[in-house]
Formats: sequence, C-alpha cells, structure tokens
Amino acid sequence: MKEKVLYAKWILPSTEVEPLENGCLVIREDKIVDLGLKDEILPKYSQAEIFFFENGLIFPGLVNAHTHAPMSILRGIAEDLPLMTWLTKIIFPIEAHLQKEWVYWGTKLSLIEMIKSGITLFCDMYLFEPEVIRATEESGLKALLGEGLFDFPSPGYGSLEKGLELTQELLKNFENHSKIKIAVSPHTLYTCSAETIKKCLKIAEKFGAKIHIHLSENKEEIQEIKKRYGKTPPYVLKELGALSENLIAVHCVRLSKREIELFSKHKVKVVHCPESNLKLGSGIAPVPEMLKKNLMVGIGTDGPASNNDLDLFSEMRTACLIQKGIEENPLVLTAKEVFKMATEIGAKSLGFENTGKLLPGYQADLAILDLTHVNLHPDYNPLALLVYSAKSGCVSDVMVDGKFLMRNYEILTLDEKLVKEKIQNIKKEILKVLEKTFNKSEKNNKVFP
Repeated sequence: MKEKVLYAKWILPSTEVEPLENGCLVIREDKIVDLGLKDEILPKYSQAEIFFFENGLIFPGLVNAHTHAPMSILRGIAEDLPLMTWLTKIIFPIEAHLQKEWVYWGTKLSLIEMIKSGITLFCDMYLFEPEVIRATEESGLKALLGEGLFDFPSPGYGSLEKGLELTQELLKNFENHSKIKIAVSPHTLYTCSAETIKKCLKIAEKFGAKIHIHLSENKEEIQEIKKRYGKTPPYVLKELGALSENLIAVHCVRLSKREIELFSKHKVKVVHCPESNLKLGSGIAPVPEMLKKNLMVGIGTDGPASNNDLDLFSEMRTACLIQKGIEENPLVLTAKEVFKMATEIGAKSLGFENTGKLLPGYQADLAILDLTHVNLHPDYNPLALLVYSAKSGCVSDVMVDGKFLMRNYEILTLDEKLVKEKIQNIKKEILKVLEKTFNKSEKNNKVFP
C-alpha cells in the first residue's frame, strides 16, 4: 500500500526524543513506519503521497483521560457553585429529563471541540452511553467509554440491574473493536453502595475491563464517606478489593501521602482535572507527590458543564502553573512531565498501549499545530509552545490510524454546521425543562442564564 509522508518544520515524536527540525514521518496504512530528516526520508519514499506542513509542528495526539462529552449541552447552565450543590441541586434534576438524542448531538459537539484541540483519544462516563458510542464511531476518534452507574434509577437505563446488564452487553459487543473500549463506570462512592461496587468489580474481572470512578474530589465527599464507612475513599476501595492496575481514579484532589503510597503499591491510575477542580472550588491535587511515587497520572478536562471547555492545551498549562505557584518552585512540575501525562501516560492508563508517541510501530494518531498563529512565534522550543502557548483552534490537522479527521481546519467526519443547528434546538428544549423543574426563587438566584 502507498505510504503517506508528512513533512513538517518540527516533529515532536515523544518527550524522550529531541524535536526533529525539517523532518518527515512515514505512515503505512494505520502505523508509523519511519521517521527522519527530510533529505533522508523523501528519496527513500519517492512513490509516497507527500503532505507538506512547512509551518507545522506534528505532535502525538492528546489524550483527554476524563470527560462527560454530552454535557456540552449544559455548558453555562449552573455557574460559580460548589460541587455538591452544582451536582445534586442543578445537574441531577436536569438530567432526570435527559433524552438520548440530546446525548447524541451533545457528544458530537464535544467531539468537534476535542478534534480542534488536537485530541485523538478520550475517556467518557455518562448516561445513554450507546449514543456516545454511536457519535464517537462516526467521528473516527478513539475512546474508553462507559455507562455511568448509580444506586438510584437512571434516565438512560432505569434500574441499576439494567445498567449492569447494559455494561456487560457493551463489553461483549466491543471486545475486539479497533478504536473503542468499554469501562465499568460506577459514578462515585457516595452514589454507589459497597454492594454496587462489588457488582461492578465482578463484571470488570470477568471481562478484564477498566473500572472508571470519581474519587476523593473534595472535602464534602471525604466527610460523607468517612461518615458511612469510617474510612476515606481509597481505603473503602481497598477493603472492597478494588485497588488494581485496572482502576482509573479521577480527581484524587484529597489524597494523603499514605493514600498515594497505597495507590502506587497497587498501580492505580489517576486522572488529574485541574481546571474543573479549580472552578468548583474542590482544591488542587498533589500531582508532584503522585509522580514521585511513580503513579501514572493522566490529564482530563472533566465535563464541559463544569470546566467549561475541552481544551487540553489549557489544561496542560494550568496543571503546570498551579503546582509551580503553590509550591513556589518552577521545577516542581515541568512542561515535559505534563506533556507526557497528556499523551503516552494517558493512553496507557486507558488501555491503549500503541498510541501516544510518534515512533515506528505506533499507531498514526497525531495532530498538527499551525505555527503561523501569532501566539506561536518564535518557535525556539516546540514542547514549550505546546504546553504554554498553544490553544484550541491552533490545530490545523488531526489524524487517527493514518486517516485525517480534520484537514486544513475542516472537520471531515462530522457535519459541524448541522451539529450547531441541532444544539440550538436542544437549548430551547432544555430551557423548557428549567422552566418546569425549578421554582421562581431558584431561577432568580442568578445560577441560570
């Protein structure tokens, strides 16, 4: 099969390899097969299809290791609130009226935003997850996806038992899918009983699946779990036998040093969502301590209703800067460490071992930063540009498994105009739900638009 050769001003293969200036990346079918300087590569592949990015920086596709993609339809609904108020008083009541078509189109809106942010792989937990899967397959992105499970009835599947059945059905149906994996996704320890967690573990063990859960996100959660179980969330999971290399614990803002060591011992994966944690006033996760103990820490945006965007460039920058500020040490978390978290560590954490680097043998999952943007001049340091200067909208092209999903700023797999039209119609329906669900005093408290 005819190879594709991508020439660019810069190629950043991984954090362990120096950026390559005036280099070429060679792709055969869905994999990278060669990498080198322009003068070495072009004569070797004279019959290849050549793509020139004279003002481009090719980098490994970013990994959004935790989000709730359909929640783009709720962006801006409830602002400047603490987590528990935001979730239980506003979001849960609205989600009781959720419709699967809202989820489908909301997911597509988020997928477009993620592609434009250079994301090629993401992890999602939400309701009506088959609709998330449908939209994701159409987009061409890779993903670890799971239906959010709760003790109380869900608008997506009804009773918990139905949710567990749905999860098993998805695990069977997507067991050998090339781009989509399924996770078992109990929401939290305060919305899922110990018995529910045990049922989830049993399913995960049966299929060798990841467990994806929010954990130790804020003070209120810790207090509630201590009240119920007499111990903190990590030790509850330890008692239940949930700590393993297949556990993906999201947020972990309130981990103690002992809990970090416990997680390290059991090879638990952590996902850091700095901007959502900041916005909800939950705190700042002790990421440097986690990295010192060799924990694998990925980066996520969380949902676009609590962040309020899916820009992983912004997330990387924030992750770096907040640690430098609170520790008063510019070396405490570096651009190199954060970029690795947002690429290969995130990919491995989600169970995608063959992506996250641009080296021979890896999948051709990549994005191209357009260096003509004024905030990307001059280009002394490609890695610093990606972590500290780039923004969503600076990416011109995205490729997954050797196929372009976005070419010269145009999304090829999704109809952006149609998606925006559908979202405007959904907005009108959600405003009707707000009118019916909340009383006048609640609507006048400036929480709602």
